[in-house]
Amino acid sequence: MHDFVVVGCGPAGSRFARRASEAGYDVLAFEQGAVGEPLACSGHVSTDVWEYAPDGARADLLQNEVYGARFHLGDADSRAHRFHKDEVISNVIDRVGLDRTLAEAARDAGADLREDHTVLDVAEHRDHVAVEVRGPDGTETHRARMVAGCDGPKSRVRRALSLPEPDELLHGVLGFTDERDDGDFVDVHLTVPRFFAWRIPRGETGVEYGLAMPPGHDVRDRFEAFTGGYGVETDRRCSGLIPIGPPKRVTGRRSFLIGDAAAQTKPFTGGGILYGMTAADHAAREIDPTDPGTLGDYERAWRDDLRDEIRLGRLVRAGYSAPEPLQRAGMRAFEGEIGVHMDRPTTLFSREQLRALVPSLR
Repeated sequence: MHDFVVVGCGPAGSRFARRASEAGYDVLAFEQGAVGEPLACSGHVSTDVWEYAPDGARADLLQNEVYGARFHLGDADSRAHRFHKDEVISNVIDRVGLDRTLAEAARDAGADLREDHTVLDVAEHRDHVAVEVRGPDGTETHRARMVAGCDGPKSRVRRALSLPEPDELLHGVLGFTDERDDGDFVDVHLTVPRFFAWRIPRGETGVEYGLAMPPGHDVRDRFEAFTGGYGVETDRRCSGLIPIGPPKRVTGRRSFLIGDAAAQTKPFTGGGILYGMTAADHAAREIDPTDPGTLGDYERAWRDDLRDEIRLGRLVRAGYSAPEPLQRAGMRAFEGEIGVHMDRPTTLFSREQLRALVPSLR
């Protein structure tokens, strides 16, 4: 009988496995294939990510530093509205490497993390959960006091236990080119329905292009048109789903969801690395596997921390679909130096942002 079985070893799952192991719990974790593969997420993250990674990870994983963004209402040749800081805002990283680094940190903390293991089913019982898994040696069933579903937008744990679904799933696609680009600005294009497209310079490792949009649109045609505007043809393409809008409940009787499985993502970018690892820390602090009542403590803790960010993030995203004259007016009003944290839209109302808008207050 394990304390926790963790399903999925992306950033959220590995972070929880590490923190729970450090707290003295017996943790068994499964990843369907190799950790970090296939790639289905951008490598553009805030600098806060290093607070969750082992010492030395930044030197191994950093590809580029970003100081701002250029927002466009048209294609590559359209006018750019620049938003920037005088300090590094974000980092571009080896995204596969991050997953592997976090997984190794979980193993170092004592978690039994097994790759190439596919979870087939999960069942909750009065005093335990049963997790059926297919691995290299066949199918077996493991018991634990609780199960953590960290297995992404199409979470098998969520569906097996009939937990509520996210509000929506966007379809995202990424592609890469090999030319070196040491630029320190990302490009954001508000040219796709209800979301955006992006171009991210990755230093000597090339350039990342991507976009996301709701179902019902031809995302691949849109992507071809977007990259065609830059005069490039990408390779190493990948695609995936982006969950937006956490359901009202992410816990069961002896189960809980973290990360993309719980739609703990930024509504205005779709990014979920920092939110997922933040929620993982709350889960490790609050949940006692011998006491199902502590699942409610986890629900309250992560929502208290992220609720305002997610709500305001929805409003930011609504601006992507505003009439173009209103978008243009807003960008002209706010472009220039900013004081906003890329993961925390509540910083739109911070003193730092106010000083950026009103130079006389600096």
